Amino acid sequence: MSSPTTTRPRSVAVRAARLALAALVAGGVLAGPSGVAQAAENPYERGPAPTTAILEASRGPFATSSQNVSSLSVTGFGGGVIYYPTSTSEGTFGAIAISPGFTAAWSSISWLGPRLASHGFVVIGIETNSRLDQPDSRGRQLLAALDYLVQRSSVRTRIDSSRLAVAGHSMGGGGSLEAASTRPSLQAAVPLAPWNTDKSWSELRVPTLIIGGESDTVAPVSSHSEPFYNSIPASAEKAYLELNGASHFFPQTVNTPTARQMVAWLKRFVDNDTRYEQFVCPGPSGLQIQEYRNTCPSS
Repeated sequence: MSSPTTTRPRSVAVRAARLALAALVAGGVLAGPSGVAQAAENPYERGPAPTTAILEASRGPFATSSQNVSSLSVTGFGGGVIYYPTSTSEGTFGAIAISPGFTAAWSSISWLGPRLASHGFVVIGIETNSRLDQPDSRGRQLLAALDYLVQRSSVRTRIDSSRLAVAGHSMGGGGSLEAASTRPSLQAAVPLAPWNTDKSWSELRVPTLIIGGESDTVAPVSSHSEPFYNSIPASAEKAYLELNGASHFFPQTVNTPTARQMVAWLKRFVDNDTRYEQFVCPGPSGLQIQEYRNTCPSS
């Protein structure tokens, strides 16, 4: 894999800008007529202000619809299902492509499609060309699916092609790392119980949330998720969530901590929505959480 030119990550730049803005506000430089600081609105914010209840609900604030994509109508991947918000009143949405794991179909993790779409994303859950495809192939297929979404799909007018992300389970999670390495313009990656023989991802520049299971014996966190996380440079923005007692197959049933953190990460980095910063830094805690690490600045 080639190493992309190092650039200052948008997320780091955003934090620097926020700190500068805070300094201006404190000095009274940006006071409006009423004495309240006036800040430019984020044009990518979608939906109401987030709460824990919204993030943990089975559906978000957007009504959604779906459509099947035949393998005969696409190239580079095996078709799948698109989920999208039905509303067109809030402008375009970011998009995410998700791959299932080794030997698995999209149906194994399909609950993620409507769940993420209901928070204001266009989601394509892919079928792979072969159930036996390795992570590098799955990475290429994820990128092919994103290209299809923004160039040829019937929902392409609903998508902001500059705000794209990838995710996947097991070898699909390893594939999402491959995709992020290949295309550093992606805004986020979320590998779930990722498996890959490549343990070093020092070239990654895409904000990456890795979610692993404490009791995973297929892709043990000690030899997969943790080395992956440790190898990603902190400048890229990264987080590692380990679920207490979870097996390799935790994404194959509805998992609230996974959904909550995925949504928060995607909203924060794909939508650049700093309202979700509170759920990324300091991050989740509780009985279902074994560990959470991040690149949040020290308080």
